[in-house]
Amino acid sequence: MIYKGGQYRAFTDAEVERVHRAVLTLFDKGGVQVSTKTGREAFKKAGAGVNESTRVVRIPQSMVEDAIASAPSRLVLCGRDPEKDCVLEGSNVYLGTGGTAIHVIGLATGKRRPSTLQDVRQMARIADALDHVHVFTINVYPNDLTATDEVDVNRFYSSITNTSKHVMGGIYSEKGLRDVVEMASMAAGGVDQLRERPFVSFITLIISPLKIDDLYGELTCYLAKLGLPVVVPSEPLCGTTSPITLASNVVLHTAETLAGVVLTQVINPGAPVICGSVGSISDLRTMGHLSGPVERGMLNAAVSQMAQYYQLPFYSTAGMTDSKLLDAQAGYESGMMNLLVAMSGANYIHDAAGLMEFDLTASYEKMVIDDEIIGRCLRVLRGIEVNEDTIALDLMLEVQSGRTNFLEEEHTIRYMRTEFAPNTISDREHREEWETSGAKDTQARAHEVALRILKEHQPLRINPDTDRRIRQRFACLRSES
Repeated sequence: MIYKGGQYRAFTDAEVERVHRAVLTLFDKGGVQVSTKTGREAFKKAGAGVNESTRVVRIPQSMVEDAIASAPSRLVLCGRDPEKDCVLEGSNVYLGTGGTAIHVIGLATGKRRPSTLQDVRQMARIADALDHVHVFTINVYPNDLTATDEVDVNRFYSSITNTSKHVMGGIYSEKGLRDVVEMASMAAGGVDQLRERPFVSFITLIISPLKIDDLYGELTCYLAKLGLPVVVPSEPLCGTTSPITLASNVVLHTAETLAGVVLTQVINPGAPVICGSVGSISDLRTMGHLSGPVERGMLNAAVSQMAQYYQLPFYSTAGMTDSKLLDAQAGYESGMMNLLVAMSGANYIHDAAGLMEFDLTASYEKMVIDDEIIGRCLRVLRGIEVNEDTIALDLMLEVQSGRTNFLEEEHTIRYMRTEFAPNTISDREHREEWETSGAKDTQARAHEVALRILKEHQPLRINPDTDRRIRQRFACLRSES
């Protein structure tokens, strides 16, 4: 089922136009600092004003409009299983994991520890089994790998071998990206097959305020040339890397991610690119980044509206918490933000499952809890279906002929499993039954579900011969422990 957002609109049409005009002014009068030589040369060739001494590129309105026109308005994040495909366009909504956290809450100890490659595998398998997590954005960093060039291929390999859903991730080195592309191409049957059905995509970053750095810029250019999906998000923080007001943050956000879109299109018109927003607010007491405030949801919902105005696919952020525990704060911060951004119509909402503590820590139990939160958000997006059958007027009129309840009606049986949001871990027992079954709280029930998934769930594996060739080609791939 495809879920549609758009019920929440942060801006009026006139305000959207005003933000758009401000973005064009930033490009024309201020410009973007572009540190990648490949990018500057492409901008210059396309007609932008380039100052080589400052590396500032001024982008004219016509170039922005041409890039928006040439960038695809529809992009499919393919799964290795085609039934797991996610179609990013319009106000379609999908949600998934994200990070990249450097700690996990250990399942065995309940204590925070550094994340490892084994956590990448297990998180992917948990995500594969959860009904409402649509995409696996690699959500933890393998601290047990010391060679930077080996990190990317190990993270992506460990992910695609443990989930048949789409795998998205950031990149840490140019060699790492090239290795991942080669490895994924081998799994797909060739680079052309990967380009036709990309079951992996990549995240680069625009640096706030208004900077495209050398590494991420070169990676973006490389992916644009290949024609593989790349997300170009920015992360301005109110009060530190953007002005403090939400409106100014949205303008900066929109300009920065559009700069990434324009870069891909001057490199290769038609290259698959996804706008992105990860911004939030700063804690001005500590200058720290905050992941759980409701304003973060408001910002991402607003940038979602701008992406829909441009008719560009959009990658957004929601579902995190600043809490260090799976407590009430974790529930209300994650739930409010996921619902708000989903109702904006953001196409793919990453970070929506599993993150806590300023995005530094991932939790297996929170992934399970957030899956239920997401299920409830999707139920809201589905709305209330109004037709002759759902109104059931004839059935209600029969009450006047002596009917006292509707429990035995065929109408009830027909809708009882589809009308309401699914419930997998929430407690709905009477106190006596709850106490008899151990008086478990939400975290304990989620813990049991996570353990059961890791014990019983078997993801779709890649072809054994292909897997053998991949392992022979990349000797740095670590075996599963």
